[in-house]
Amino acid sequence: VEAAKKAYHAACKEEKLAISRETNSKADPALNPEQLKKLQDKVERSKQDVLKTKEKYEKSLKELDNATPQYMENMEQVFEQCQQFEEKRLRFFREVLLEVQKHLDLSNVASYKNIYRELEQNIKTADAVEDLRWFRANQGPGMSMNWPQFEEWSADLNRTLSRREKKKAADGVTLTGINQTGDQVSQPNKHSSSLSVQSNTVQSVQSSYNPFEDEEDTGSTVSEKEDNKIKNVSSYEKNQSYPTDWSDEESNNPFSSTDANGDTNPFDEDASPAMEVRVRALYDYEGQEQDELSFKAGDELTKMENEDEQGWCKGRLDNGQIGLYPANYVEPIQ
Repeated sequence: VEAAKKAYHAACKEEKLAISRETNSKADPALNPEQLKKLQDKVERSKQDVLKTKEKYEKSLKELDNATPQYMENMEQVFEQCQQFEEKRLRFFREVLLEVQKHLDLSNVASYKNIYRELEQNIKTADAVEDLRWFRANQGPGMSMNWPQFEEWSADLNRTLSRREKKKAADGVTLTGINQTGDQVSQPNKHSSSLSVQSNTVQSVQSSYNPFEDEEDTGSTVSEKEDNKIKNVSSYEKNQSYPTDWSDEESNNPFSSTDANGDTNPFDEDASPAMEVRVRALYDYEGQEQDELSFKAGDELTKMENEDEQGWCKGRLDNGQIGLYPANYVEPIQ
């Protein structure tokens, strides 16, 4: 129907345009009779096209009108099927919701009714006077008291008094901050210690020989010794791992930069210059940076410094160029 409609409207438009051209050509004397004849033929053909397209358009509309009742009947059947399905769905939901409501409603359950009935009875039977009387008898002035009474002497009490008397009889002096000397190492985890000793022990501790003092330091004053003690205590409180009487000025320190004879420290890395060693290249290497050497397998060069942490050595080629190279690319020449 839509296609026939478009064809009919196009034919009508073409007919109107042909009639307009024919009318204009009659008023134009410059046109010859042959051209005028062509315009008239054009008008006749357009009129025939209009009649044909109109007939097709009407025929398609008639066929559509004839099929409309059957179409409506089919649509009614489909709609009824949808209605039946929807009715079944709505009834199902209604039944499910009724079941949910039935299970959520606890007012009809006998057990719940008994629970609420017992709760109500317990609340109603509560007696404030009886509760206060019970609290007075059990937690108030009416409760039983454990007043002090006379107790007879017993042997267990005598043993307790004897231990106390022994503790009081132990006279002496309590020392704090005692540092162990000799072969014993002080524990850095403990900041202080206390010992109870007799008076003669204190005198022996005060007069004991300090093994960390120099033999030549006999003329030091008491104030200097007191200053050394203060320094030792402060270093001990800082949890130092070395002994409190340690001094960097002692002549027997094996780790000092200069020993007693004036020799150099054997642990210094720069104590002796590195020896130059001739090496041979195992592989070809092309320097990636300006400070790197380039050589071929079999070339000989001089190693000037040992391998560093990154695995590089410093060497010199025979042409005098100095630079770095991978240590695993060469081997010493036997």
